[in-house]
Order: sequence, then structure tokens, then C-alpha cells
Amino acid sequence: MPCHRYDHPHSRRDFLQSAGGGFGAVALAALLGNTAQAAPLKLPRRAVKAKSVIFLFMEGGPSHLDTFDYKPLLNQLAGQSLPSSFKPPLTAAGEGKSPLLACQRTWKQYGQGGLWISDWFSEVARHADDLAVIRSCASSGINHAGGVCSMNTGALFGGRPSLGAWASYGLGTENQNLPAFVVIKDSESSVVNGVRNWGSGFMPAVYQGVEFSSEGTPIKFLDNPEGVDRQRQRDKLDFLGALNRDFNASRASNTELDARIKGFELAYQMQAEAPGAVDLRQESKATRQLYGMDDKATATFGRNCLLARRLVESGVRFVQLYSGAGSKWDSHSGIETNHSKLCHSVDKPIAGLLTDLKSRGMLEETLVIWGGEFGRTPMSEKGDGRDHNPTGFTMWMAGGGVQGGRTYGSTDELGLYAEEDRLHVHDLHATILYLLGLDHTQLIYSYKGRPERIDQNEGHPYTRLLSA
Repeated sequence: MPCHRYDHPHSRRDFLQSAGGGFGAVALAALLGNTAQAAPLKLPRRAVKAKSVIFLFMEGGPSHLDTFDYKPLLNQLAGQSLPSSFKPPLTAAGEGKSPLLACQRTWKQYGQGGLWISDWFSEVARHADDLAVIRSCASSGINHAGGVCSMNTGALFGGRPSLGAWASYGLGTENQNLPAFVVIKDSESSVVNGVRNWGSGFMPAVYQGVEFSSEGTPIKFLDNPEGVDRQRQRDKLDFLGALNRDFNASRASNTELDARIKGFELAYQMQAEAPGAVDLRQESKATRQLYGMDDKATATFGRNCLLARRLVESGVRFVQLYSGAGSKWDSHSGIETNHSKLCHSVDKPIAGLLTDLKSRGMLEETLVIWGGEFGRTPMSEKGDGRDHNPTGFTMWMAGGGVQGGRTYGSTDELGLYAEEDRLHVHDLHATILYLLGLDHTQLIYSYKGRPERIDQNEGHPYTRLLSA
């Protein structure tokens, strides 16, 4: 084991205290949660346009019936029971027999394709010709824990790798000084299931997502304390690495320790690269206003969207932004108040993101995804809310080679069940990987002798989304 000389190395405890106090990246490594660069699997990759993903996750379940899936019959039958021709739904709160709830939104058609979009997303509607609106999504998760886990990992229960981890495993990062997979919430509230949503499951911990802070400096503890120069820091990192590698030599199955070793190295490398990538002060006043950062209601998500653009521009492969962290899109009652506030908080920032990506020539290389863990029911709950609906809901994609200005699939006349071109979460995951140039049937990780895939052998890519 290489030996490095230090001034007054009195004891191991003294050394660790000194290293911990003078090595800012150690604290960052703790923030990284055992995550570092992901070495790509180097699978054969189709020639595609999409190089990165920005997943805009509306946690809690946004109502498709009040945003992107126009159902005139819903208002005609409002106050009546669900027609007997419909299969009785299984709902989270048992409101299947409640009367139908009218949609109070104003709807208009936008773009050359005439997409119906409600006034809750009037800014995003200006990009209608870029939107591929998928109105036939479905999930197996009827509650938030199962729904969020399913949309992120393909399974109802935690323990499997997340979509971002699979993308990192298959493609790695284009910038070895930044993580491949970054997660940013809109508050310090905990997302349902917590870090398992962006975890690596049974794959090495190196592939899990790196959570950036939602407030203040995105990456805490990045700078060295005053008086600590980079060469001394490098020496300490090398010494710590030698100790850890020696300890890990007989513990090869401990992927967390291996990821922690690589996490220290990534933290050191990020000190040179990350400050520039996350410094929003470099952006013009006009750009910040484009994202709504001059308005208190839209500033937080606007900041996160702008940061996402800067990260993918710097080579980060997968960025996931959470709106409503802590299931705040959940609207069992008071959907008008709940959704009015949340839609307003994200509408301008998302439109700004699409505008900015397009103006920089980045939209075709960046797949933007919008949606939550499920939709909402056409039946009312508590008189003015909607229950969870995993059997039919809407997500949309833009950029990344998808054909915009069109709707894909459909739900029934009341928006309860997906009918035409039903896309289960497994199909959505297969489609996203397909758009990134990966054959999900070949993206395999062997776990306990079993060849594991993200779709658990059930998904099929929806190739109709691809532009000509």
C-alpha cells in the first residue's frame, strides 16, 4: 500500500479528523449517497437523436381530465352516476359510485395538430406542435407508494433499479466530472418512498441518482474550507482511497464501499466542473425571466428547470425534477385550489425550458417527459376532488426525436380507462430507452442468476412516437 507523508500524523483518529475537516469533498460524498460516475454497459446503440432525459415528475397524480384529455361528455353527465356500461372501477378511497365531477376548465385547440389543452397549461400550450401527448397510460399502482415506485422502477415495491439508473447503466455520462443521474425536488419535503425512487436497487450503488438541493447552493459542501489547497486535498484523497481499496479487497461484493470510493473521486472532480454547471448567475436576466424566476410562484420550479438545462448541456444523462414533493398534486378534495396553484407554478417554467432548449438547438437531443404516477377519476370525491386513477391517464413527451403536435392512444369517453394503444408503465420505460437508442430486451443485469430487465419481460416500445 502506498504511503504518503503528512505533518504530525499522531494517530488514525487525528488523521481522520484532519482529513474530514480539511476535505470538503468528504461531506459532498455523503450528500452523493454512495454515488459516482457510471461506466456505460457499451451495448450496441441505434442511431437516435435523444442523448439525455429531463423527467418532469408531478408527484401526487395530476388530473388528465382537467389538463390534456378533453372529455365533453364528462360535463354533460356531471352529477350523475357512472353509466352501467362501464366496468366498476377499483379506487383508492372507494369512491367508485360517487357522481361524476364536471371539469371547470376552459379548453382550446393549439398548434397545427389542434391539440386540446386546458387553460391550466396555457404557456405549455404554445409548444403544442412539439408535444407528443400520450392519453392511454396505465399503471398497476393504485396508491402513491405503489404508483410512484412503479413509474420510477417498474415495480410496486422498492428494491429494483430506477429508470435513471438503467439509463446510466446502459449509457453512462458524457461528462466524467458530473454524475450521470441527478434528482432535484421543489422542496425539502420527502418524496413518497424517498431515495428508493432514484436508487440502483440490486445493481451497484454507483448507478443511483445524486440528489441536488432544492434551496440555496445546489451542491452543498463543494468548496474547500479556507486554507486548504487542492494539492493537499489530492494527497489526502489518494491516501483515503488506498485505505479503502485495501479494506475492500476482500469485500468485492460490497458495492456501497466501491461506490463510496468512486464517490470521493467524483466529488473531487466535481469541484472543478460543477460550480460552473450550477451557477445560474451566469444566465442573463432575460433567460431567468423566461423560466419565471422573477415570480415567487414560479421561481422554484423555474430555477430547477434552468438548472436541468445547464446539467444536460454539461453532459448529465438523466435529470429528474419533482413538482409537489410529498404528494402535493394529490387532490381528493379541492382540486380547483390544489391544481390551480400547482399548474401555475410549473406552466411557465416548463414552457421556458422548451423554448430555451429549442433556441439552443438542444430539444432534439433532449427527451422531455411530463407526468405523474397516475391520473384522477371522472367521479367526484368529497364533492370537489378526484380519486386516484391508474387505469387511464396522460403523459407527454417532447424533443428527443418524438413526433410532436399529435395525440397518441385514448381513454374512454369519460377518461376512466385507457382503450386505444394502452401503454402500461413497462411500455413507457421500454419506449424511453428505445428513444435513447437502447434495446430494453438487451439491457440486462444478472442478479442472483436471473437476467433482470427494467420491464420485467413485459414491456414493448411504442415506436409510433418516433418522428420521420
